[in-house]
Amino acid sequence: IGPWPHSGGNHYGFKLGDLVFKGDTALEARVNYIKPFLDHHLKGSADPKLPAAITYATGVDKWQLSPQWPEGKPTKHYLRENFGLSLEAPETPASAANGHDEYVSDPSKPIPFIQRPINMSDSSQWKPWLVRDQRFVSDRPDVLVYTGPVLDKPLHIMGQPMVELFAATTGSDSDWVVKLIDVYPNTSPEPGQGVITMAGYELPIGIEIFRGRYVHGFDKPQALTPNKSEAYQFGLPHVNHVFLPGHRLMVQVQSSLFPLYDRNPQTYVENIFNAKASDYKKATQSVYHSKSAASNIVLPVVENK
Repeated sequence: IGPWPHSGGNHYGFKLGDLVFKGDTALEARVNYIKPFLDHHLKGSADPKLPAAITYATGVDKWQLSPQWPEGKPTKHYLRENFGLSLEAPETPASAANGHDEYVSDPSKPIPFIQRPINMSDSSQWKPWLVRDQRFVSDRPDVLVYTGPVLDKPLHIMGQPMVELFAATTGSDSDWVVKLIDVYPNTSPEPGQGVITMAGYELPIGIEIFRGRYVHGFDKPQALTPNKSEAYQFGLPHVNHVFLPGHRLMVQVQSSLFPLYDRNPQTYVENIFNAKASDYKKATQSVYHSKSAASNIVLPVVENK
């Protein structure tokens, strides 16, 4: 796993979007790992005895060799009242007023996946979309933002973060987008690309979308029951990343990622491509963080790597 866009390992690996690395990560991978592997299997040279996984640790800018993957120990970080993020599970009863947060999702005003105006013919816009600064949406009323305390030591994750989201909608279908974000300190000294400063940057470490109709199985699409809380469980992309001291963890939840993903009408129809204009309706979305419905993100944490 390298810090590249599609086919990035074949080109220059000094940067990704606004992120700048210490060296040419793509060249390092080709010379140190890929070429020895191919030379052994195609030319009969010595076996380089490569490990099970070779991944680039963003945050600390270095390649790491792993005997197994994932390496991390599953550790839950809970969404909490007052938009906090904590290792401590919530104790709030589900019936309490502060046991959930709400927002209105309006298909006529979808959340863009990158900052507008969007030009899909401009590859410099969309190729690095997965690492775009998320501050352009974090103050929207239809995005919930949960932030943890300032870290006093590094937090290293190696593997696939998993989402367990307890949520309900007033509609009969819904999309749920969850983002795991590394928030840079406002006084961050890390340089960015060109004139970009990383101070306050909200760097996505993983973004994924789940269509609600599949909550009971991808082979069993069905309408959601309005106002019924469901447990949505899905994974974010695999990653090797270190959240540095002074940074904070953030989780964002929203219901659209347009136009990368088509808008959900929020009214169940068998085929969204055949949805009528009248099917697209506003819905109130509820995300729960109570004792019995403790929304969380499970991070694969490693120690002393």
